[in-house]
Amino acid sequence: MSHAANPFAERGTTNEIETGSVFMPAFDANGLIACITVDHQTSDVLMFAWMNAEALAATLKTGEVHYWSRSRQELWHKGATSGQVQTVVDIRTDCDQDALLIRVRAGGDGGACHVGYRSCFYRQVGQSEEAETVQLTFAAS
Repeated sequence: MSHAANPFAERGTTNEIETGSVFMPAFDANGLIACITVDHQTSDVLMFAWMNAEALAATLKTGEVHYWSRSRQELWHKGATSGQVQTVVDIRTDCDQDALLIRVRAGGDGGACHVGYRSCFYRQVGQSEEAETVQLTFAAS
């Protein structure tokens, strides 16, 4: 992971974190924070990914979403190769600042999934009495 300095405020008191106006993201033991990305017009969930401090800082600086690829162990500018650049509309954090919700305008074909679907959440989990294992079905888009 990058060892760039973390430009964000140190964690404060519970009251400062939950009701204050200073952004104090809680990165986990691996230096990551969860990020859910949604389409700003439809509120459809497009994807879930991780950010480190470098990815979050790059996102804030450029206005385009950057993630941390755990599999490649590198900064990932979403859409740099696919054309599905995600332009930030707004970034929100939850009450304890350990998760992010980013609303975006998705470029390219408006998709987000690397296997060709608009959303990475294209399958539905279900259980039937006939099946011995939990099954996946393709969800309606």
